Amino acid sequence: MITVDARGFACPEPVIRTKKALDVAGTDEVVEVLVDNEISLANVSKFGNDAGAKVTTKKVGDGHFRVLLELGESRSSQKETDQRTIAVIDSETMGEGSEELGKVLMKGFVYALSQLDVLPDKVLFYNGGAKLTCTGSDSLEDLQYMEGEGVEIMTCGTCLDFFKLKEELSVGQVTNMYSIVEAMNSADHIMKP
Repeated sequence: MITVDARGFACPEPVIRTKKALDVAGTDEVVEVLVDNEISLANVSKFGNDAGAKVTTKKVGDGHFRVLLELGESRSSQKETDQRTIAVIDSETMGEGSEELGKVLMKGFVYALSQLDVLPDKVLFYNGGAKLTCTGSDSLEDLQYMEGEGVEIMTCGTCLDFFKLKEELSVGQVTNMYSIVEAMNSADHIMKP
């Protein structure tokens, strides 16, 4: 049995830790995941079901849960493709309603993006998204990791100029709108938070 203690971690960390455990688990092995909130319980359970595992959950204390993922022969696995995927990020926040929550969600999105089995070919940043590639961004470590793995990180130069951030660019390279449009046009898949 492999035990993953994901207590105290916010989304998407419990799912990412679960995924890493499933990746190394053998056929017919059990992965035990410990979580401390119902959102993580639901997310890990859904991920396990999607991965083809038999999922059993149990409440083990006040707000604490145990998720057992039993793997079998029919377990699904993600296959690498030769299709070009890019991610486009046009804001330093994700969604609408709360700017503070939006920043937390965007940080989680960039982190989750960096943990995919198959990373995107490029990540394009424009408008407010350009701020994520600059000094002080909470996402720099994840972006630098992806760049080190061969992902092209490209930030709109006009946007950096507009926000007076050209000297603050800390990851990737400056690009232009034609290159952004060309990259989007040649992509097989475009991911956008």
